[in-house]
Amino acid sequence: MVSEVRKKRIEEVYETPIVQQTAFWSEVKRRMGAEPLVCDFNVRADVLDVEAQNNLHAVSDVLVLLQRLNSSQSIAYVPYGPEIEPMEEVQGAFLEDLSESLRSHLPSGCLMIRYDLSWESLWAKDTDFFDENGSWLGPPSPESQETRFNFSTAEWRFRKAPTNLLPSNTIFVDLSLTEAQILARMKPKTRYNIGLSQRRGVHVRTAHIDELPVWYRLYAETAHRNRFYLHDLDYFKAVLTANVTGSTSSTQVYLLIAELDGLALAAMFLVLTGKRGTYLYGASSDLHRNSMPTYALQWEAMRLAKAAGCDSYDLFGVAPTADDAHPMSGLNRFKSGFGGSMHHGMGCWDYPLEADVYAYYRAVEMSQQGYHLSH
Repeated sequence: MVSEVRKKRIEEVYETPIVQQTAFWSEVKRRMGAEPLVCDFNVRADVLDVEAQNNLHAVSDVLVLLQRLNSSQSIAYVPYGPEIEPMEEVQGAFLEDLSESLRSHLPSGCLMIRYDLSWESLWAKDTDFFDENGSWLGPPSPESQETRFNFSTAEWRFRKAPTNLLPSNTIFVDLSLTEAQILARMKPKTRYNIGLSQRRGVHVRTAHIDELPVWYRLYAETAHRNRFYLHDLDYFKAVLTANVTGSTSSTQVYLLIAELDGLALAAMFLVLTGKRGTYLYGASSDLHRNSMPTYALQWEAMRLAKAAGCDSYDLFGVAPTADDAHPMSGLNRFKSGFGGSMHHGMGCWDYPLEADVYAYYRAVEMSQQGYHLSH
């Protein structure tokens, strides 16, 4: 199923719309202490398309981030990869074959491979998992997920990870349309708020690296308000300055700031790669929220991405269901207003390489929130 797995240089990562599978991302994470590894592999074409001939092959690659736990043990983490998505009925077998093929390229003492799969959830296509209003109810229990995913495998090793590191649910906006058509697909309130921000004088501009403290002030305020994990300033410096000379997966990064009368009210990181714009990080102030700076920011980011040749925009992270009790329900209301389509991913899956040691770390992760992987 998978063959000719070989290590290659980071610069040779193929072009992709997935930020976390680019040479740019490998450099960001290298600066944060991870060890990037990229491997090419061949996969039979009939694994991807039922009508393909089984003597044909497709070539793809995968970026792996090695996270050291101590001097002798590590974890291999694959952020939103592999990009290539096999047919539903052989996904487990494909990933099992890839995992065993990658084993020889991983350091001794690597206890597992954790795949953060952006593949569409197997339960996002099943009508039994939607309510009468068409809202997704989410996947079944981890045990049920494991049974279905492992069905095509030889060893039944895959375990659903206790948590997802990257967002497993997002909204994609179609940028191949005209600006007027994109606006027409938005909810009326979102269109109104974009216009209101313009009428009230909110201006969005691209900021320079020496303005990172402006971003960080807004970001720290947002983290405190919403109680989420706070990266340090060096992390965002890496995001804004990471560059891999001669890379085949070219990436552009913009720090956008929305201002009113020179006062920064909101900011975001926009990443363009492989004809997709991605809203990677965002922050906002409590001041002048009625001027709708976050709406101005998102609309300008979409316009910038479209002008650069992107045909899709990833709003990067929403709640999996329409449950108002979910802590991300407010994000759902905001992001769904931009008229995109919901995508439910598979989330994190573990392939243990050392079963006993993996079982120990899984127990630690479930009881004490475990270790922090640099996703």
